[in-house]
This record gives sequence, structure tokens and C-alpha cells, in this order.
Amino acid sequence: MKALVLRLAGPLQSWGASSRFTRRETRAEPTKSGVLGLLAAAEGRRRTDPIDDLAGLRFGVRVDQPGRLTRDFQTAIRWSDGKSMPLSYRYYLADAVFVAAVEGDPTLLGALDEALRHPVYPLYLGRRSCPTEGRVSLGVADGDVGAVLRAVPWQAAPWYRRQTGRRVSLEMLVDATSGDSNGDVETIRDVPLSYSPERRDYTWREVARLDPVTVDNSDGRDGVDFLAPLGGS
Repeated sequence: MKALVLRLAGPLQSWGASSRFTRRETRAEPTKSGVLGLLAAAEGRRRTDPIDDLAGLRFGVRVDQPGRLTRDFQTAIRWSDGKSMPLSYRYYLADAVFVAAVEGDPTLLGALDEALRHPVYPLYLGRRSCPTEGRVSLGVADGDVGAVLRAVPWQAAPWYRRQTGRRVSLEMLVDATSGDSNGDVETIRDVPLSYSPERRDYTWREVARLDPVTVDNSDGRDGVDFLAPLGGS
């Protein structure tokens, strides 16, 4: 069993799972549909190309640096008649860092790893206005999604480590299986069937919240428990 490990970091990220009309929200962690879209872009797949092999990968994510929720709004004018369109509110995560993993066929994972190192299309974190920062692929590792996410070193920025405590708890969410028996399971519409602009289509998946990973933080402050709120650089 193998999993491809990804580091998802950038100034802004936005991972919408249910946004519609003039309010575009973001989840607090990357979505499967968004990360699979990033992988498809790396391989040079067009939006109308099949993605069944990607959708079949098991997905998980660890929250290494939760980021700060920020809001922007956009205005638009319809070019045909000059009429103003409704304001659009968009939500982002600023200064967030996540470790994600996809588990599946080793041949496919190896090809995705290579594509991420030499992507055909630009990579972005949920929206085109959110480019990636630094190296995305951390390589292919042995183990299932849960084991791999627990083994990867903490990826938070030095300034963030100095704001937290001596021990830090990192949340973990994975595609649920029958072995996830703690009962903390959420169902979201987040598995892509098609990215076609004419008919985007998604189906449901169950997301299990596993026991968090606790890491030692030699740069942390005494008296601060687990994750401290972000305050800036």
C-alpha cells in the first residue's frame, strides 16, 4: 500500500464544497475535489477528460497550520449593457499549510508525483487566484493514508511554531472506511465525476475525523496549549 504526499501552502487557499451564487465559502481544510483538480492540472488533463482513476484514490489531509479566515468581495459589470452585477463575497484561508495524501495504484501515484514536479498547467489551491508556494510533492511513501499522514514531519512555518505551545495537536481527516468507528463522520458532496464547464458533477463521500497527531515543538512557548490563533508574521 502506497500514498502520494502533498504539501499545500500558499498566501491564500480556498476550498469550496457547497458555494453557490454570490457567496463563495471555503472549508477549513482542502477538499478532495480541489486536490484532484490540482493533480489533473499537473498531468495536463483538460476539464472534459475522464477522471475516474483520480476519483478512486483514497484521500486524507492533516492541518499543520490552520490559517486565518479572510473575506474579499468582487464587483462586475455586464459587458453587453453596462449593468452592474450583484456583489460577490469570497472567503479564503490566509497563511495556511496542509499535508494531504492520496492512496491507490502505485503506477498512477508515481506518474502523479512526476507530473507535480513538472506540471503542464499552473497549480493552484482551490481557485486560480491561489497559487501554490514551494514544493508540492513530498514523494510516494509506504503505508495507507492515515499512517503516512502521521509519519510526515510537521510542515508549519517557523513564525507559526513560535506562536504555539511546546506540544501541538494536528487535526486529521480521511475518506472514511468501515474501520473508522469513532462516530465522527461527515458526509459532503466532494467527489468529482466531471470538471466539464458545461456540466460539473460531484457525488458524495464520508469524511472521518481521526485522532489528532501530537508533535513536539522546541520553538514553542510555555503555557500555550495546542494550537494558538494566528496573529501574523
